Amino acid sequence: MSLSRSLLALCLTSVTLCSCASAGTGSWVELKGKRFTIEVADDEAERERGLMFRDDMPADHGMLFIHDAEEPQAYWMKNTKIPLDILFFDHQRHLVSVQRRVPPCSAGDQCPSFASEGNALYVLEINAGLSESLGVKAGDGLQFGPGVGKHE
Repeated sequence: MSLSRSLLALCLTSVTLCSCASAGTGSWVELKGKRFTIEVADDEAERERGLMFRDDMPADHGMLFIHDAEEPQAYWMKNTKIPLDILFFDHQRHLVSVQRRVPPCSAGDQCPSFASEGNALYVLEINAGLSESLGVKAGDGLQFGPGVGKHE
């Protein structure tokens, strides 16, 4: 009985320590007062794969793409299973344009592309409809959490 209690206490301590260790270590961005836990895609391979093959994404999550140069950007939904809002930001992290409710595409290389309306350095993909519900508009700022972004 004493051994069981000791093991239980050890397991609970381990779970607590793991939870504390992972809390606050995730990358995030904030837009219009809404914080999104993000995955960062900052190299060609990560940007190319993006959110392909995912069946869903929590409402408070997204993917931040960091490009090497600020220029017109275009994204497509090849092998992407969830509808997304694609938000394009300049080097000052101001919103340049939004592609709202972009549908999934299973047509491979025949999927259409969705372009920015100006030069962008950062692109944030979030679940479709969220940018509309937040009231996102051109010029809105994107705040980075600690350690996010190599183009500071």
